[in-house]
Formats: sequence, structure tokens, C-alpha cells
Amino acid sequence: MRPHPSGARKQLAGAAGLVYQLPMKKLLSIVLLFSLVGAGPAVAQGLLAKFERSNLTIIGATDRHEFDVELALTPDQRSQGLMYRREMAKDGGMLFDFGPDYGRASMWMKNTFIPLDMLFIKSDGRIESIAERTTPHSLEAISSRGPVRYVLELNGGTAARLGIGPGDHIELANKPSQ
Repeated sequence: MRPHPSGARKQLAGAAGLVYQLPMKKLLSIVLLFSLVGAGPAVAQGLLAKFERSNLTIIGATDRHEFDVELALTPDQRSQGLMYRREMAKDGGMLFDFGPDYGRASMWMKNTFIPLDMLFIKSDGRIESIAERTTPHSLEAISSRGPVRYVLELNGGTAARLGIGPGDHIELANKPSQ
């Protein structure tokens, strides 16, 4: 047998015609690639960042609302956010902490499958503004109006359903270990 220009070796396989016999290393690489592509984000999620959790309360003029949130504290966690998630618990969310002197925050919905409400929160815990029912997979920038420290992502429609608005404030049960 003589090597095929592609690196594969061809071999006559009777009525089946020509079959390419690939070197084992190349064959394993191709099988791995197709298995990852076929499994998609489900496999990728095993490789994604892990998040600490905390209870968070939003306090309005007359109501208190409790949430169980994941904390996005590191650059890798903040880059990943809620990407690839197909659902989130009704009382779930993710709190992005950009630090006390961050400035204006901008987010996007790349690879995010669920609509979200994004609450932009100042360092003192007051909600500065809210972007409601953001569009999944959108690459459009969604920005705070002014400097903020946090962005809280909740299921789309939560802010309207619970009457959460600018001026309400948050309390985080346990401070992050970062």
C-alpha cells in the first residue's frame, strides 16, 4: 500500500469500493471531534466554570424577594455567565461582581438561550436601571446608565412580575470568598 496524499492509506474493499484506512491517531482525533460536536453544549458544560452560591434579597418599598444566585466573581466566570443554560429556577439568578470602582457595565446575550432581566446595581446595593426581557443570542450591547458594581441576571419578566424597579436595593447573605 502506498500512502494517500491526504495521509490516509487506500485499500480495495471488494464491492464496497475504495475505503480509506486512517492511521489510528488521526481516526481517534476524528471520532473525538464528532463526539464533541454531536454532544454540543452538554459536553461543554462539564468544562465550564463552577460558581459559588448565595442567597440574595431584593428589598422594595413594600416587598422583599428572595433569590438563590450563583456568583460570577472571576474574569472566566463573568465571561461565561449563563451561556449554554436552557433553563433557570424561578428563584434563581446570577450576580456579576465587577468590583467597587468598575464604571459603566455592558453585557450581551451571546450563547444565552433564555430571556433575562438584567438589573444594574450600584456599589451601595441600589438598583440603578433594569433591562427587561433581553433577547436570547443577541450580540447587542446592554448597558447600565452610569457606574455600577453588580449586574444581577434573573429570568425574563421577573422584575415586572414582582414589581422590582430602580431604587430598590439588594442584600447578599454571604459575602463572596474572592
